Amino acid sequence: MAKTISIDEFLTKSEDWVPVQPDQRYKQITAKLWGKGLTLRGEVQGSAIAAARQYKAKAGQFLISRIDARHGAFGIVPANLDGALVSNDFPCFDIDSSKVLPHFFEWYSRTPEFVDLCRRASEGSTNRVRMKEDKFLKMSIPLLSLDEQRDIVQKLDDVSALVDERRREIETAERETHAMLLKAFQLATDGVPLRPMTEVAPLVRRPVEVDPAGSYPELGARSFGRGLFHKPTLQGSELTWQKLFRIEEGDLVFSNIKAWEGAFAVAGSNDHGRVGSHRYLTCVPVAEVMSSDFVYFYLQTREGLEKVQAASPGSADRNRTLGQSRLEAITVPTPEFAVQLWFNRLQAKAQEIRSIRMRTTEDVDALMPALLHEVFRSEASAA
Repeated sequence: MAKTISIDEFLTKSEDWVPVQPDQRYKQITAKLWGKGLTLRGEVQGSAIAAARQYKAKAGQFLISRIDARHGAFGIVPANLDGALVSNDFPCFDIDSSKVLPHFFEWYSRTPEFVDLCRRASEGSTNRVRMKEDKFLKMSIPLLSLDEQRDIVQKLDDVSALVDERRREIETAERETHAMLLKAFQLATDGVPLRPMTEVAPLVRRPVEVDPAGSYPELGARSFGRGLFHKPTLQGSELTWQKLFRIEEGDLVFSNIKAWEGAFAVAGSNDHGRVGSHRYLTCVPVAEVMSSDFVYFYLQTREGLEKVQAASPGSADRNRTLGQSRLEAITVPTPEFAVQLWFNRLQAKAQEIRSIRMRTTEDVDALMPALLHEVFRSEASAA
C-alpha cells in the first residue's frame, strides 16, 4: 500500500494577525486559478481596508483561497509578497520542511489530484461553496523521502526552465514577425494619400426583420485585436426591443463600446450571415479601392488605434462610444490596390507562421501539467 501523509502533519495554520494601521500602505495578494500561483493584487492604504486586523503572509508559506480552492486558487508566498495582508478567506500555513519540502509541495499542488482534493474538501450551496479547513487538513498526499522529493523537484525545475526558454523564444519570434510586418506596411504606405473611411470603407447597416419563430446566431468582438467570437443563438421570441444587423464576410466589424481598446476585426467565412446588435458597426470596403485586411492592420497599429480612440469620446470605460460619423471620418492610408494585396499576402504568410507557433505554444503549455500528472501518479503508485 502506498505511503501517505496527512496534510495536517506538515501544514500548520499561521495565526499571525496584525492590526491594520490607517496611515500605512499594505501589499495585497490575489490567488490565480488552476495552480498558477500567487501575485500582487495591489497596494492600498490601511484606511481602505474594512477589517481592523488581517493575516500577515510570510514568504514560503502556503496560502489558499477558501472560496476558490476547488478551482486551484492557492500557492507558495513568493519573496516579493512577504508581509502582505490577506483576509480570513485566505488562510496561510507554515510548512514543516523536515517532512515535505515547500518547493516539492508547490509542484504537487499544481496536479489535478490536489485540485480534486480541494474540491472534495469544499462544501456549501452554489454561491457559498467554501473549503472546510478541518476537512482539508485531514486529506492525505503521497509521502516520499526527502531525497526522492529533491530528485523530483530537480527534474521538474529542469524541464520547467526549458519550457520557459521555449516560450520566450516563441514570444521573441512573434515580436520579430510583427516588426517585419510594420516595416512592410510603412513601405507600402510611404507618401500615399489619407482618405476618410466614408470614401474607402463606408458604414453599411443591414437591419434584420426579427421573426418570433426564427433563430439568430449572434457574433461578438474581443478586445485587444483578438478577433470575433460566436455568441449563443438568439431566439426571435425573446427579442422585444433589441435591433439586429446582418454581418457578411469581409465586413470590418466594430464594437462601438470597446473599439477604443481594439475590439474590431474582419468577418470571415464562418461569420457570414451572423447578426450583431445595434452595438456593432460594420464597414464595407469599396471594391478595388480598399482591402478589409489592409485597413484592419492599420487601425490596429498604434497610430490607427489612436484615431479610433479619438473617435470614441468619453471619460469612463463603458461610456467611450465609437460614433458612426466619427468612425467614417477616420482617415486611412490608401495605396494602390495591388500594393494592398501584396501586403495582404505577407500578412497571410505571417498568420500561417503564427498559427504554427500557437499550436507549439499550446503543446508547450500542456507539457508541464501532463508531466506533473505522470510524475506524481508514478511516484504515488511506487511509494
